[in-house]
Amino acid sequence: MKLATTAKLPKKTSAKVLDPDNPPWTEDMLGSPVLKRGRGPQVAPTKVLTSIRLDADIVEFFKSQGQGYQSRINDLLREVVDSRKAHASTRKHASA
Repeated sequence: MKLATTAKLPKKTSAKVLDPDNPPWTEDMLGSPVLKRGRGPQVAPTKVLTSIRLDADIVEFFKSQGQGYQSRINDLLREVVDSRKAHASTRKHASA
């Protein structure tokens, strides 16, 4: 027959015993609480959260360049849109 064993309770330490090399923290030492949640308001125009399917090798190429791959993809798409807008406006002026 096995005897039942119980876990020992941890030793209680007295709150009066203080380590002089490690004093308890005071409110002055901690300072005022700082709460940071999220990125805060955006300075640039707000971007739209969307889902887009890209070829795996395209995503790997941009990811291999380091962090910020989504911004780099956005920048290249912006260049294409701007160049097409410029091309379309020159065609309108040439036909007039």
